[in-house]
This record gives sequence, structure tokens and C-alpha cells, in this order.
Amino acid sequence: MKHVLLFFALLAGTCSFVSAQDNAPKSPRITAEGKNVKIAYGQPSKRNRVIFGELVPYGKVWRLGANEATEITFAKDGSFGGKPVKAGTYTLFTIPEANEWTFILNSELKQWGAYDYDKIKDKDVLQVKAKATKISAPVEKLTITVPANKLVVEWDKTHVEVPVK
Repeated sequence: MKHVLLFFALLAGTCSFVSAQDNAPKSPRITAEGKNVKIAYGQPSKRNRVIFGELVPYGKVWRLGANEATEITFAKDGSFGGKPVKAGTYTLFTIPEANEWTFILNSELKQWGAYDYDKIKDKDVLQVKAKATKISAPVEKLTITVPANKLVVEWDKTHVEVPVK
């Protein structure tokens, strides 16, 4: 009888472990940090999909990531795309195009995606444009980095940079 109970206890534990792994997020929340800037975003993968122009349509507001909208925090007053920004946390949206992206800082936090952007666009703090370039080797996971005074976005075959201080 003890062996039967032990067997069922092990079986239940194994099923719970496998189930927990199935629930792991496909787009984990990642944090990128620079000198004055921290960015938290959901990191989706390419998974053999055409990203820009299809999965992420051109000309439409995008959350710059997956799931909860991307947030950017400035530890002290700084600048984004050459425009002044007060210290604080903002939602970071983009409008991708083939050759140029518009980056938007918005004061309304805790957004899920960009679905309600039209309801909060009056809370935009600033908009800046940045050149989008093609890179030869595709990047599998959306990657946002903050090297020396710039924010860099790379995914699929697209590379975009915005000056940040």
C-alpha cells in the first residue's frame, strides 16, 4: 500500500512540474539598463514569422514588445531623441515603418499592449523619429539595449537607434 501511495505522489508531482513548465511565458519580461535609463519589456521571438509589415503592421502604434506595454524609466532628468525628459517612468510605444520609426513616450502606465492607445494619446509626453536600417543576419528575439547614450532596438532584420541621455 505504501508503494502505491508513493507512486501516486510521485506521479502527481511530476504532472505538476510538467504543467508549470508549459505555463512558462513565451515572451519573458526583460530589463535593459543604461547609465540613466532602464527599460522593461516583453521579449517575443521571431519563430519563423515575418515580423515588420505583417506580425507588427507598419503605420500602427505598437507596444515595442509583447504582453504588457514597454516602460522606460529615467533616473534623473535627461533627453530622448534630443528632446528633454523629466525623471520618471513612461510607457514606450512605437509606430514602425520600413525606413523610419516614431517613438512615443506616454505618461499613462500599466498598459496592456497598445490596444487602448487612442484613449490615452493625449498623455503623450513626446514623439521622436529614428531611422530604421536593415541588418544582414536576423535577430531571433526582440532585443533592446542601452549602450553609451542610445537606445538600440533589434529584431528580425531591423535595427533602430535613438539618442538617450
